[in-house]
Amino acid sequence: MSSPSIQSALQQMQGLASQAAQPAKGEHVSTTVGQSGFGSELQASIQRINRLQQTANSKAMAFQAGEPNVELNDVMVDMQKASVAFQMGLQVRNRLVTAYRDVMNMQV
Repeated sequence: MSSPSIQSALQQMQGLASQAAQPAKGEHVSTTVGQSGFGSELQASIQRINRLQQTANSKAMAFQAGEPNVELNDVMVDMQKASVAFQMGLQVRNRLVTAYRDVMNMQV
């Protein structure tokens, strides 16, 4: 590979990395930390998971109905995002239950 083609590939990769770092249209990414308690953060996370699942379901229904602006790859990506978010939420819940049981079983 020549030096100009390597530079071109590097610039293309940097462009894609900067695109991936930006949130999608209509998506809000919160960066505030420590403003609220654990309970409200947990509730907000559950609501985000719920929104992802609802979005995936609505896109799947729209694709099944044959709407022209809904692509299969968008449906599959949204469904995968919802699945990963749900699995993450499930793991967090399992860890919380385990931690609660450990604390309750401690002898004082």
